[in-house]
Amino acid sequence: MEKKLCIASMVVAGLLLVAFVMDLVISIPFGGGSTFLMIDIVGALVGGIILYLGWNALRDLI
Repeated sequence: MEKKLCIASMVVAGLLLVAFVMDLVISIPFGGGSTFLMIDIVGALVGGIILYLGWNALRDLI
């Protein structure tokens, strides 16, 4: 059960990371622009941090 939760959190964090980086680069999912620049940067950082934390927890479980 714990492994599935770690993998699920990694998948969701990876999707968020991809979405925010795509918005920074090509302005597709959320419309981009200078008004959402800080939100995109913080969202990408948080997605990366959660992805790392999920990977680290999964590594401890295996």
